[in-house]
Amino acid sequence: MSWPLLPSLLSLAVGYLFGSIPFGLILTRLAGTADIRSIGSGNIGATNVLRTGRKELAAATLAGDMLKGTAAVLLMGHFFGEPGALLGGLGAFLGHIFPVWLGFKGGKGVATFLGVTLGLLWPAAFVFAAVWLGLAFALRYSSLSALVASVATVIAASLMGAGNIAVLLAILTALLWFMHRANIGRLLAGTEGKIGGKA
Repeated sequence: MSWPLLPSLLSLAVGYLFGSIPFGLILTRLAGTADIRSIGSGNIGATNVLRTGRKELAAATLAGDMLKGTAAVLLMGHFFGEPGALLGGLGAFLGHIFPVWLGFKGGKGVATFLGVTLGLLWPAAFVFAAVWLGLAFALRYSSLSALVASVATVIAASLMGAGNIAVLLAILTALLWFMHRANIGRLLAGTEGKIGGKA
């Protein structure tokens, strides 16, 4: 069944605008730290913000990047139902990893993935969080934890009977894995940095 073009484009566009807010860059600049893009991996996400030594900034970045995904889903879902929520979530994720304001060079999408999932299907978001925390505690690899958790979330959504949501999460997971391609290479080579280690 097709869906009207205008609501589709509007949901994508609004979601993209929400997602493209670079909280990591904004917060670190307001705090007077160095440009986050010149530190560590050069990424604008919470993991790289943590390398500034400012845990409160990293936590705030994580919350902002997550909640912008949730907000896009809930807002577009309010106006346009499930199709709007799904497209709003897709837009938010794309906005985070490809923000127009930063030359389409954004974050890797982990927090926004979690936020989108929270807005669409909160039990699946808890699956993501549980898998990520468990693996991060055991292995101390943030990237590996996120990669495995994203796949687990797709499986969880499928088992919960949320077919449309599972399809969207599968798309986001593919994009998340693509954004982590350098991390995957380092994991395979045994050179990936661990949580709490040096960049």
